Amino acid sequence: MTPDEMREKLLACLGGPWPEPCVLRPETRESVVHDGYRIESLTYEVEPGDRVPALLLVPAGVDADHPAPAVLVCHQHNGQWHLGKTEPAGLAGNPMHHTGVALAREGYVVLCPDALCFEERQSDRLKGGNFERFEFLRYVVAGKCMAWKNILDLRRAVDYLCTRPEIDATRIGCYGHSMGSTHTWLVGPWETRLRALVGNCCLPTYAAIHRTGILHCFPNFIPGWLKYGDTPDIASLIAPRALHLNFGETDGGSPIAEVREGIKTIAKAYESAGTPENFSHHIEPGAGHVLSKEMWRRTRDWFAKHL
Repeated sequence: MTPDEMREKLLACLGGPWPEPCVLRPETRESVVHDGYRIESLTYEVEPGDRVPALLLVPAGVDADHPAPAVLVCHQHNGQWHLGKTEPAGLAGNPMHHTGVALAREGYVVLCPDALCFEERQSDRLKGGNFERFEFLRYVVAGKCMAWKNILDLRRAVDYLCTRPEIDATRIGCYGHSMGSTHTWLVGPWETRLRALVGNCCLPTYAAIHRTGILHCFPNFIPGWLKYGDTPDIASLIAPRALHLNFGETDGGSPIAEVREGIKTIAKAYESAGTPENFSHHIEPGAGHVLSKEMWRRTRDWFAKHL
């Protein structure tokens, strides 16, 4: 099957064509100056009546006359539905994952949005995992899935970045840890404006999920896709654009035996596309579900090379 044919099958499994984009109608709520950058709290509309809260980090000295590359940062899951955008923006959570701040200090404009069911996108009726389960099932009975919605929202995030005069729209990247990594390789095949992507610690294949009995987060589960491929086949559709993946050797969420096989699948796709140099990976011996210093070094270097 050709990549275009795979992409067509994937779209059908996800839930069908993307809707025509509505007007973003962005609104800035506040702007706070930090050491070396400012954080804008804002919202924009991804579908009629559905506004996504996000934080935009803009390095000092970056403006319309001095535009910079940008990185869309997708937050993790970790069963912490009260956390979303504020963790990578450095305002809450684990300092290991204050990656938006770290990228802003490297000179990138950074957008950190809330994923559906997290932080400001929670429900007054259902709490935490119950709301996430409800939303997943709501999309399934409509013939779609959570991944379809996540991809749509992230594509609108790229739309928003492209409206900002401080950003060089030809140099946009995407980074995510854990569920954020899943979001990264999910949106990659559909968003050609993303020039470089990095996923940290998440490529749970269905083979590994079924072998080890993993109860993973909902974006990993795309109805019917196993008839055509596994999760590495989705990441393969990012070729020929630049993709780097980090893994921990002992990470139970991405069993390493199946990860190694998945890496071969992705590498083969990049070889077929004529750009083997645009895919790389790192498996850290003895490491678990973390963002290590070496993983971060490779992330930073990948963006520096490709953005």
